Amino acid sequence: MKKIIIAIDGFSSCGKSTMAKALARKLDYIYVDTGAMYRAVTLYAMRHRLISETGTVDETALAKHMKAIHISFKINETTGAPTPI
Repeated sequence: MKKIIIAIDGFSSCGKSTMAKALARKLDYIYVDTGAMYRAVTLYAMRHRLISETGTVDETALAKHMKAIHISFKINETTGAPTPI
């Protein structure tokens, strides 16, 4: 059976992650925390001064840096969910 990607969207704190983790466990899918990936890229941009004091992102510079950004996940043995490292 070919696996598909499932995305869940909704308001903040409405249970998206809880539902996604349970669904992934039930379907034997991998849960990927895309929010953690976005936060990792934002942290990189902040550390490399790619965000101005007004909050504007230098998108051209960030695009050039993307190959240098490596985001990895490992399985958390307690929860069974992938965790960014």
